[in-house]
Amino acid sequence: MAPPPVAAPPLAAEPPLVRPDSSRLSRRLPVLAGGLAVTYTGLLYGLSKGWYTGERSSFHWFNDLPEWKQMDKVGHFWGAFHESRGAVDMLRWAGVPERRALWYGGFVGFLLQSPIELLDGRDPAYGASASDLAANFLGSAGLIGQQLAWGEVRLMPKYSFHTTSYAARRPNVLGRSLAEQHLKDYNGQTYWLCADVGAWLPASSRWPRWLQPAVGYGAQQMLFNDPDANAAAGLNAYRQYYLSFDIDLRHIPTRSKLLRRVFYVASIFHLPAPALEWNQRRGFVMRGLYY
Repeated sequence: MAPPPVAAPPLAAEPPLVRPDSSRLSRRLPVLAGGLAVTYTGLLYGLSKGWYTGERSSFHWFNDLPEWKQMDKVGHFWGAFHESRGAVDMLRWAGVPERRALWYGGFVGFLLQSPIELLDGRDPAYGASASDLAANFLGSAGLIGQQLAWGEVRLMPKYSFHTTSYAARRPNVLGRSLAEQHLKDYNGQTYWLCADVGAWLPASSRWPRWLQPAVGYGAQQMLFNDPDANAAAGLNAYRQYYLSFDIDLRHIPTRSKLLRRVFYVASIFHLPAPALEWNQRRGFVMRGLYY
């Protein structure tokens, strides 16, 4: 995906702006590394004490690929992509040279998410998942590939959520609190891929780069991951596909540094918008405002 290599000019001919700021690197990198280490350690500890509260077993593998209409796999991809995106940009902020920032930060999503499989692998009800690891890898690779090809993110995975009635019927699995439901209730999750079409158009184009077409994927009626148990509850899980548009806040002009940071973080979410849904049950369904 990378463009053909271009011969670099002699080092002395390079403008000063392309050289890494060694003073910034020495100041910011230790702060960044320490903050990430403390945050991630706390996250794993919280998961081990809060989420994985039952009995532990010896480490084992489990094939969960057929479950939940693969919504959890898409979630792993989305999470790893944005963790890698954030890591690359933070390393750039810290003054790490561009190529190193990309390769060191690019696989952070995979490295952050994969140890969770160690916790899953000791849960008697679950197990470590090879397909989760694959989704983590693909998420990080998706970020690296775009940076190598275009030097920016043009295809952005995003997430949206709405509450459903299913969580109340099985709160121990689908979540009791709103925060838990965001993580566990796949019925309310939709994952999107938004295309920055303006990046491919000539500079003279009037297409606003903040306006982007989006395709989405979701699923419904998933109370149990087992089809027989689901059928006994009167449910039959099915997939949903969406066509919509997205507002990419990263391309909204602003002079405020605070707003730019807010827009950067918010860019992982798909904002509510009209959408055309298709599913095998009802065919095409127009949604006036979907999220």
